[in-house]
Amino acid sequence: MTEPTWQKSTYSEQGSACVEIATTPTAVHIRDSKNISGPHLTLEPTAWADFLSHAADARH
Repeated sequence: MTEPTWQKSTYSEQGSACVEIATTPTAVHIRDSKNISGPHLTLEPTAWADFLSHAADARH
């Protein structure tokens, strides 16, 4: 199995610590960019979409 491609949020400044995500067809993986070898959270894509929707609502 190939290692997923991790990416930082477009809201992150260069070099800033933040969360990173990697997506696959069946999962969204989330990790702390300061501890990339540490544990990470795995969500189903629908749970990730629900989280993003809730986060967007919370900003308003």
